[in-house]
Amino acid sequence: MSILSRFQDIISSNVNAVLDKMENPEKMIDQYLRNMMNDLAEVKQNTASVMAEETRAKRLVDENEAEVVKYTELAKKALNAGNDDDARVFLAKKQELEDVGVGLSKTYATAHENASKMRQMHDKLASDIEKLKGRRALIKAQLSVADTQEKLNAMSKSVGKSKGAISSFQRMEEKAARRLDEANAMADLNEEPVDQAKSLEEKYAAKQGSAAVEDELQRMKNEMGLE
Repeated sequence: MSILSRFQDIISSNVNAVLDKMENPEKMIDQYLRNMMNDLAEVKQNTASVMAEETRAKRLVDENEAEVVKYTELAKKALNAGNDDDARVFLAKKQELEDVGVGLSKTYATAHENASKMRQMHDKLASDIEKLKGRRALIKAQLSVADTQEKLNAMSKSVGKSKGAISSFQRMEEKAARRLDEANAMADLNEEPVDQAKSLEEKYAAKQGSAAVEDELQRMKNEMGLE
C-alpha cells in the first residue's frame, strides 16, 4: 500500500517548518494544502479496508483460541473417563490449532500495526491541514491589513493632515455604534413578554413532582420495613 510506505515522512513532517522555508507562502501554501488533502483522501479510502483486515484477523485469533480451549477441556474429560487414547487425539488437535494460532497471531499483529499507522496518519494529516488553514488565513489577513494600510497611507498623504483621517475613523465608530444600538433596540422590541404565570406554573409543577417521589419513597420504605 503506497500510503503506508510514506508513513514515516507524513508522521515526521512539520507544517510550520515547511511554511517557514517557502519563498512565497501565499501561493505555495495552497498547493501544499491540496497535496495534503489528497493524502488525507487516500488515507480515508484505505483506512476502512485496513481496519476490516484487522477485525477479521482478530476474529480468527479469537476463534482459534476458543478451539484450543475446547480441545483442552475435551482432553481433560477423556482423561477423567479413563480414555487415554481419546485424550491423545484431542491433545494432538489442540497442538495443531496452537501451531495455526502462531501464524494467525502474527497476521493479526501486522494487521493491527497497519491499522494503527493508518489512524495515526489520518489524525496527523487532519491536524496538519487545520494548522495549514490557520497559517493561510493568517498570511492572507496580514496581506489584507498591509494593503489597507498602504491605501490609508496614500490617503493621508493626499489629504496632508492626519486630523481628517482621525475624524473619519471617529465617524465610522459612531456610525457602527449607532447601528449596534439600533439593532439592540430592535432585538428588545422583538422579545416576547415574560409569562410570569407560566413560569410559576412550571416551578410548582416541579415541586409537585418532587413531592410525589418523596411520597413514593416513604411508601416503599414502609412496605420493606426499613422504618
